[in-house]
Amino acid sequence: MTRLQVVVIGLSLSSSWGNGHATTFRALLKAFAARGHEVLFLERDVPWYAAHRDLSNPDFCQLEFYTSLADLARYKDKVANADAVIAGSYVPEGVAVGEWVQNTAKGVTAFYDIDTPVTLAKLERGDYEYLAPKLIPGYDVYFSFTGGPTLDLLMDHYGSPAARALYCSVDPEAYPVLSREKRWDLSYLGTYSPDRQPTLERLLVETARRVPHMRFVVAGPQYPEDIQWPENVERIDHVPPSDHPAFYAASRFTLNVTRADMIHAGFSPSVRLFEAAACATPIISDVWASLDTLLLPGREIVLAERADDVIEALCGWSDAKRAALGAAAQARILAEHTAAHRALSMEGGLLEALHRRSHEHRPVLQAASGI
Repeated sequence: MTRLQVVVIGLSLSSSWGNGHATTFRALLKAFAARGHEVLFLERDVPWYAAHRDLSNPDFCQLEFYTSLADLARYKDKVANADAVIAGSYVPEGVAVGEWVQNTAKGVTAFYDIDTPVTLAKLERGDYEYLAPKLIPGYDVYFSFTGGPTLDLLMDHYGSPAARALYCSVDPEAYPVLSREKRWDLSYLGTYSPDRQPTLERLLVETARRVPHMRFVVAGPQYPEDIQWPENVERIDHVPPSDHPAFYAASRFTLNVTRADMIHAGFSPSVRLFEAAACATPIISDVWASLDTLLLPGREIVLAERADDVIEALCGWSDAKRAALGAAAQARILAEHTAAHRALSMEGGLLEALHRRSHEHRPVLQAASGI
């Protein structure tokens, strides 16, 4: 097997506070390293993550921090000599970083978009916060959180040489099934997002108001102080990844809520789906295209469009039926959607790009970043 030296420039590996990138990168890179590859992760040192770090010294890769675009140049030799360099979505000043990567790297360059529908919506608006259209053809492979027709759009419209689905996943060792007393009838774990909030209000908050004898929890940072939560809805500001299995184990059901851009695109599963399923916690989810290709409705996941659907599951399902659904979802996810599966996919995409690069000439961008 070819052993790769890879540099990843990502939003965060050290802190899971307020983002889903860290847990995704941790699972993926741990499994990737287990295949014999060497990884250097470069993270912008920003105060909001520095104040909430829950992984400072990973044992599966080297983690380094840079303070600015100019400081990133300290790693020029590492980037130049790596077999592959992967830039991630939402990296601060990501366009300038991408220009520098494409002009510096001698090996394969890739973009890993954990926010593909959001990214494409931003590009359509002319919002080039961390990716510009001109960069896409210069990345040898575009690893996308979203599959399906979006991959064709990235190649046919934006000129990606190779767009490949790379969904989030789960590390089964980090998300075991635990035995815990059920503290909540329905839980939700996720950072506040304005476009998710109406669905959360419809499926959890309205449900809580209609069944006041049941217990609910919303866990995650950045929720506005003026939200009026029912008395039977507990609020937790942050649950670190190490506590996620216990959180899920204490939930009779957990709720999955999807961002609007991702519902529109379809084929965009949240990392929470994989994590909760690995813990065998029954999932109630909003509805979006292709969800049934991941988990079978009624047997591996419960779909809900309104509070009535949620209440039917909470009040009408026996413990045996609930446990059977959780076990079926766990079996499906462990068979198809672990970090090991994703690491193999990423490895294949990089090796394919390396082969293609050896037979093609890649144009060099004129960087405007001044790195």
